[in-house]
Amino acid sequence: MFSICSGKSNQYCDGVSRRSFLELGALGIGGMTLADVLRAEAVAGTGSSNKAIINIHLAGGPSHQDMFDLKPNAPREFRGEFSPVSTNVSGIDICEYFPLLAESADKYAIIRSLTGSIADHSDYPTQTGFPRSNLQILGGRPSIGSVATKLLGPSGSGAPPFISYNGNYPGFLGPVYKPYKPQGGDLKLRGEMTAERLRSRTDLLGYLDGLRREVDNSGQMEALDSYTQRAVDVVTSGKVADALDLEKEDPKVRERYGNKDSMFLRARRLVGAGVRVVTFNWGSWDTHSNNFGHLRGQLPKLDREMNALLNDLHERGMDKDVTVVMWGEFGRTPRINNNNGGRDHWYEVAACFLAGGGMRMGQTIGTSNKNAERAVDRPVHLQEVFATLYHNLGINVANTTITDPAGRPQYLVDHREPIRELI
Repeated sequence: MFSICSGKSNQYCDGVSRRSFLELGALGIGGMTLADVLRAEAVAGTGSSNKAIINIHLAGGPSHQDMFDLKPNAPREFRGEFSPVSTNVSGIDICEYFPLLAESADKYAIIRSLTGSIADHSDYPTQTGFPRSNLQILGGRPSIGSVATKLLGPSGSGAPPFISYNGNYPGFLGPVYKPYKPQGGDLKLRGEMTAERLRSRTDLLGYLDGLRREVDNSGQMEALDSYTQRAVDVVTSGKVADALDLEKEDPKVRERYGNKDSMFLRARRLVGAGVRVVTFNWGSWDTHSNNFGHLRGQLPKLDREMNALLNDLHERGMDKDVTVVMWGEFGRTPRINNNNGGRDHWYEVAACFLAGGGMRMGQTIGTSNKNAERAVDRPVHLQEVFATLYHNLGINVANTTITDPAGRPQYLVDHREPIRELI
């Protein structure tokens, strides 16, 4: 939340403290000022690329064999209660509770042989591609959004490069590469604070910092002025605030998504405003009991929102630049629990949904065995998905490294070849 009036001590006469002014409400970055973030971004430089990622995490581990890899010929204790339906692409079947997506199969690809799942009940694997233990002593692996911030910087639109509604994983890059985390979707001047008053405070800040500059010979204060001004510009320009305000969207478009506070729509608006990476959790998928009853409620909602996003991106000509990935931390057990009709955690194989990014759509990649227990044809490691995402952002994943705090170059992922069927 943007909250210029925080009520802290050491205030100016109008009730605003110098620290509060500098932090601009901290913008939900856990104490990092927006100026700090902009300063870090400038190290990477500013690019004009429109390439972006929407990373959707289905928290809890979605049931791959009940959504995108149904096994109607498996024994009863494996196959479940749902039937597959044909799509508008010959040979691709998905769950009957995805009627809208069934008519849009030419706009996405499904990986049915995803491997490399990690026994971690969080979004860490789908943000970083690694287990938490990897380089943990150095701070852990950075998320794809933090890497994009480091290597690409902002797009030049005035928007932060990385916005996350779920985990903060800057890893060994450090806290300055954390994402901006909107709180309540709000980024507006509040109360009696106007853009004019905010800018008058930049003049006061300049005067105070001028006193310090007299004894500062390093040039750091000059840089501080620049980054603080940019922080004010981001807020007062209103571009991100507008993207977060769904009331400004065409009501007909909002109706397609079917949710007054659709994260899918918000993500589309944010990448349209210039954010490079947007991540969020959606739904609850840890179906240890009542798996099918729960999915009957969840799947139609997911069907509507994802279908709306795909069509929205295509209609706006964004499908070549924006890559959508949807997955969970692992799959579910092929055998249904006898006592409660649930499915437990399963790490051997899972599914992944990909769209946009100029990739080849209308296909499935890989297969699992007859009971959806393991990958048997074209296993795809989850890091190959990350390699593809980095590729779509314009990053040469085969050669790019980032230096860790120990001074060693670290590749972005170990499996560095993008998925050949998609590229």
